[in-house]
Amino acid sequence: MSKSEIAELPVLEAEDAVPCCPPITAGELSQADAEKMAAMFKALSDPVRLRLFSRIASFAGGEACVCDISDVGVSQPTVSHHLKKLREAGLLTSERRGTWVYYQVAPSVVAAMAAMLDLRT
Repeated sequence: MSKSEIAELPVLEAEDAVPCCPPITAGELSQADAEKMAAMFKALSDPVRLRLFSRIASFAGGEACVCDISDVGVSQPTVSHHLKKLREAGLLTSERRGTWVYYQVAPSVVAAMAAMLDLRT
């Protein structure tokens, strides 16, 4: 598989999204909801993390080996640090297979983040 292949990710229906917080138009966020959402957006606010996140999301099958995504202009330990931050924020899941770790975007969380920002609801 070529590193430049773009994968089609499944589109989640609204009923498939795991709600983390009410939509922004539903009223003021609670302290807990605001902290939860801020952690997710903060994790994505770093350019290296956003690049890693987009690389993983664009891989065929929706998952990528760390060996295929680590060339983002920083050292390997820094890549590991950023991937850890994305996992801790709930944006990625990971699975160790032998000596490699495979990462996958947590689609329900991303769908919930999008739903929270949807002004049409």
